[in-house]
Amino acid sequence: MPVDAFLFDKDGTLFDFAATWNGWAAQVLETLAKGDQEVLAAMAGVISYDLERRAFNPDSLVIAGSNDEVAEVLAPFVAEMEVEELAVFLAQSAAEAELAPAVPLAEFLDGLLARGKVLGVMTNDAEVSAKSQLQRAGVLDRFAFVAGCDSGHGAKPDPDPLLAFCKAAGVPPERTAMVGDSLHDLEAGAAAGMRRIGVLTGMALREDLAPHADIVLPDIGHIPAWIDR
Repeated sequence: MPVDAFLFDKDGTLFDFAATWNGWAAQVLETLAKGDQEVLAAMAGVISYDLERRAFNPDSLVIAGSNDEVAEVLAPFVAEMEVEELAVFLAQSAAEAELAPAVPLAEFLDGLLARGKVLGVMTNDAEVSAKSQLQRAGVLDRFAFVAGCDSGHGAKPDPDPLLAFCKAAGVPPERTAMVGDSLHDLEAGAAAGMRRIGVLTGMALREDLAPHADIVLPDIGHIPAWIDR
């Protein structure tokens, strides 16, 4: 059965996860810690961030968790902000992060649009961050649907935001592919009855994704060849 619509995760899928977020996280943690090294170490611990390597560990909540979940685990160490304030701070900071696209996005997305595909983005980041980043990457207008964890559809691995895309796109789940770099993406895709494409531009390894995916590709740039096959 052909795939008529593609729903992309954002971090680790459209944008290379490590290249985009490792350095950003170091700056955010240092800002929140305000020079207190014990607080810095504690915050790094709860999000499984290696301060020496300035990199997330593969088991980090940040990789697939929602912006709200990250705010909740960091909030006990940030006395001057309530959880809601911290979530807004994280979203606004993420919206300005230096982006590392996994492939030249405009060319790639235009190729799919030329084939008549409907495109969307569903991320567990905040919607404002997602739209800001896609706008700065020059590709926001390629997507018929952009949702975050706070858009009212829920968050992955719940299938509801994926089904909201199908409804908006007018394409049934069985003719839609969820494209992502994490188990949350693929589990949500399975629950929604979608095809599932794993990519290796996040933190997960091929052996992590393969049991849950129809295909695992090095990056999204390999999707056109997969369609042709």
